[in-house]
Amino acid sequence: MASHNNEQYVEEHDHHGFPWGHVIGFILSLVLTGAALWFVFNSGLSTSVAIGISIVLAILQVFVQLYMFMHIRESKSAPFQSGAIYFGIFIALTVVLGSIFVMWYVLVSHMY
Repeated sequence: MASHNNEQYVEEHDHHGFPWGHVIGFILSLVLTGAALWFVFNSGLSTSVAIGISIVLAILQVFVQLYMFMHIRESKSAPFQSGAIYFGIFIALTVVLGSIFVMWYVLVSHMY
């Protein structure tokens, strides 16, 4: 039974053809990077709006990288990988938000 599941998995995820997923992912990455650069340098939007759009495009870029290049949806250990990604996001947000809080606290405490 287990060997039948392995054979079925190999048949479903046969990687012997041209890697169209990689090509599409590469093109999407270039488009997202170009869009971010355009919004920052040429859009004429305010700085905060351009930064916000760049952050959204960066998050989209992360998902493109995960799905097109890291093959997160094709792996048998996808739940484990998803958990690791969620933990990494939690750590990153903790570090960033904690740093912002510390900088804000130092700024406020030196004002009075």
